Amino acid sequence: MTTQCNAAYLDFPMLGVRQVLADFDGGDITSDGGALLLRKTEALSGIIHQFAACFTDHRDPDLIEHTVEELVAQRVYGLALGYEDLNDHDDLRCDPLLATVVGKADPTGNSRQRRRDRGKALAGKSTLNRLELTPVGAGKDSRYKKITCRIRDVERLLVTLFLQAHIRPPERIVLDLDATDDPVHGHQLGRFFHGYYKNYCYLPLYIFCGDHLLCARLRPSDIDASAGALTQLQRIVAQVREAWPKVKITIRADSGFCRDPIMTWCEAHDVDYLLGLAQNQRLLAMITAEQEQARLEFERTKEASRVFAELRYRTLDSWSRARRVVAKAEHLAKGANPRFVVTSLTAEDRAAKPLYEEDYCGRGEMENRIKEQQLHLFADRTSAATMRANQIRLFFSSIAYVMLNALRRLGLAGTDLAEAQCQTIRLKLLKIGALVRVTVRKVWVKLSSSCPYAEVFRRVHANLSRSRPLMLRC
Repeated sequence: MTTQCNAAYLDFPMLGVRQVLADFDGGDITSDGGALLLRKTEALSGIIHQFAACFTDHRDPDLIEHTVEELVAQRVYGLALGYEDLNDHDDLRCDPLLATVVGKADPTGNSRQRRRDRGKALAGKSTLNRLELTPVGAGKDSRYKKITCRIRDVERLLVTLFLQAHIRPPERIVLDLDATDDPVHGHQLGRFFHGYYKNYCYLPLYIFCGDHLLCARLRPSDIDASAGALTQLQRIVAQVREAWPKVKITIRADSGFCRDPIMTWCEAHDVDYLLGLAQNQRLLAMITAEQEQARLEFERTKEASRVFAELRYRTLDSWSRARRVVAKAEHLAKGANPRFVVTSLTAEDRAAKPLYEEDYCGRGEMENRIKEQQLHLFADRTSAATMRANQIRLFFSSIAYVMLNALRRLGLAGTDLAEAQCQTIRLKLLKIGALVRVTVRKVWVKLSSSCPYAEVFRRVHANLSRSRPLMLRC
């Protein structure tokens, strides 16, 4: 039998007696079929809807084809799906599934007003960048950039989304604070050389409560790590207590946040703290006996040895009062490794050993959340010229993280991916090949029959279908 072959097909090495041919004639096929789960998560949480409400649109509604909510949704979903640059959206404009997830009434784009835009349902990079680059004073008389972001409203929204995520108020919450480096490679405003990180960078402040992101504040790097932290704490604690007046709050951070104004404010407002304390000669002298005990135990067993000590300590001039300090006198194969923490918790509240090993060391999980956002959701893509534009980019990354965390919390519970990181969720549940067919009444999405996580996908869909809308909780 003669083999029929279109000359346009691309020829690849034979598979036994079979020819392997390929061409781009499969129809509307997307690589992001799992994005439907993000749309279902948005229907439950209203995360993007609430985020879009933080923007003011001064455009003439009779002259636009993309609403602010559609633009915001396109940008957030793009980050969640792994598209880090605005340039990527010039290629994504033709994807009917992304247009469906964004909420476009015509996902094919065939009804666009201008002929050159037909077949491209979504916005391109030139339209999307107005969300970031519009100056704060823009208005209806501005020429091009007329969509302004109200930064204070976005900051409040992150806390609101945290509150909405809880069916009932918890008895106690722990707020983790940390600063990290955000390397920059241009001449952006606010970038300075940082001696500790040894590069030019920003120094953003993050505040998490477990997996929940409450604050992502971009800062220049020529400051103390704790700069502005007290202001953010005051704002967040006030908003949390407005909704949950009886909740007990503890803040936790490394020694970069061990500052008297923060501790004094906590003591005056019934907020507990557990903070790393940088070692000095006075502190080391106070645990000489415990450090020697740890050394002798190490020499006897040849295994790491720890001895904990309770101290009352006050600095010579920077602290307003003496405070409880827990010391860890540790000896390792490489030598002595003493560590100190200062806390408002009493010995009756928490003994020294679990206070350090369980409570303080538990803050390391926050570092994983920061890495998750920076590495997987592109929080470090701060290449715009101004601090304001880069702050808005950080907000988009933050909302993408909140969206994927909501999917993880609501949809992945009880599955093998219940504790998966954002990148794993993306690769296994969102990056699914699918054939898309748009008819008058339906959008058919035919997901890959060979998807290895089809059953997990079905379970996630079932979990989301059973969940109660989050906006009704707060």
